[in-house]
Amino acid sequence: MSHRICTGLPRRKLGKLIVELARPWLAQQESRLRGRRGRDRLRAEGAGPDHELVFADRVIVTLVILRFQLPHAALAVFYGVDRSTITRAVGEVRPLLAARGFAVPGKPGLRLRTLADVFAYAASEGVKLRIDGTEVQVRRPPAGRPGRRAFVSGKKKQNTIKFTKVSDERGRTLWDGAFRPGRMQTRPRCRPAAPATCWSSTRTCRPRWTPATGACAATTPARSASRPSNPARIRPPPRRSRPGSRPAKPSPQPGSA
Repeated sequence: MSHRICTGLPRRKLGKLIVELARPWLAQQESRLRGRRGRDRLRAEGAGPDHELVFADRVIVTLVILRFQLPHAALAVFYGVDRSTITRAVGEVRPLLAARGFAVPGKPGLRLRTLADVFAYAASEGVKLRIDGTEVQVRRPPAGRPGRRAFVSGKKKQNTIKFTKVSDERGRTLWDGAFRPGRMQTRPRCRPAAPATCWSSTRTCRPRWTPATGACAATTPARSASRPSNPARIRPPPRRSRPGSRPAKPSPQPGSA
C-alpha cells in the first residue's frame, strides 16, 4: 500500500511526511489519554498494549482513502483490523494533514494555511485568483439538529456540503476549505473564512467570479457565458387523456353567450 500508485507520493516523500507527522500525533495521543485519566501517567511511556495499526500504516490508509475514496471496511479487511480502527485512524491523521497547509507551485517551503494567506500571497505576487465551490454528498443530518434543512442543495436535491477551492490562473490549487451547508452560495461562504481586509484588497489580487452564480469564471469563455433560457423547460407538458375517458370540453370564450 505504500506504492506511489496508492498514495500518490514517492516513498522518499512519504517517509518524510510520516516523520513530520509523528511528533504532533504522539502529542495529540498523550493529551487525549491524559484527559481521559485526569492525571499524569504512572507507568513509563510505551507500557500497555500496542496499537493494532502502527502510525505509518495510519498515514498510508488516510492517503489511500483521500485519493480513491475506498470504503473503510475494505481497507480493514486488507489490514486485518476492525472497520472502526480505520475510521479512527483517518479521523486522527486528516487534521494533521490539513494543518500542514497547501504547497505553492514553484515556491518550495511556502505553505498557505488560511484564506488570508492566499490573499496575501496573491497580492504580493500579482496572481489572479479563481474562486469556485463544489458540492459533496453527505449523510442526512440527524433529526432535531438545528439547521437541518440548510444541507439540502437546491441544485442536486440532496444533502450536501460545499467547500471553496481557490486556484491560480493556470488552474493549480492553492487552498481548499470554508465548508458550509449545501444551500449556501459560494461568495457568502468565503466571507467568514477571511478577514474583511482581504476582501478590501481584492482589486490587487483580482479574484474572478461569474456575475450570475457567484462562482469563479470558467477557463473557456463559452463555459463562463450565461446560457439563454430554454422555453421548452419552462412550458408545461400537455396533459394526456386517460383511455376510456371523455374528451374535455373546450372552455367558453369570454363574451360568448
